[in-house]
Amino acid sequence: MPQKQKPARASSPRSAVVAITAIEKHIYVIRGQKVMLDRDLAELYGVRTMALKQQVKRNANRFPPDFAFRLSKPEAESLISQNVISTRRSFSRILPSAFTEQGVAMLSSVLKSERAAQVNVLVMRAFVRMREALTGQKDVLKKLDELEKKYQTHDTEIKAIFDTLKKLIQFPVPHHRRIGFIAEAPR
Repeated sequence: MPQKQKPARASSPRSAVVAITAIEKHIYVIRGQKVMLDRDLAELYGVRTMALKQQVKRNANRFPPDFAFRLSKPEAESLISQNVISTRRSFSRILPSAFTEQGVAMLSSVLKSERAAQVNVLVMRAFVRMREALTGQKDVLKKLDELEKKYQTHDTEIKAIFDTLKKLIQFPVPHHRRIGFIAEAPR
């Protein structure tokens, strides 16, 4: 008889960060949204993918399109080409489903187990951490753009200063009149 897996507990803040980092590797951007695939969530929750899909199907009213959606064939092919999904056989004849952050939160209410609740907390923290990282990157990019614009005008101003300095430094070559007399050659 197979043994039940024990719930994944974060024994320390450090192990929680490690778990969150591992979860972040399973968050993908599809259709412009950060999502997790059904098979990755099923593995985290300790259930079979088919069982997870059945619970979602039974509670379809809780999963509107902005919470969960089925991948299109080109999207699934793209994941295969990126080695996110190993082969076409990984998703058999049914295309994988993707869950947004809100969809993952809803899954914990559908999968009513202690493990689901604990894993859900870690998954939510992973989404929040990614959002904070992206916000930080946007701030840095904005500041870089501002600096680039600021110093772009400086380049033209500095060039104008150098051009003016060169004009001031270049003295006109005076036309020297010869002093003295020119001896004519004897005739």
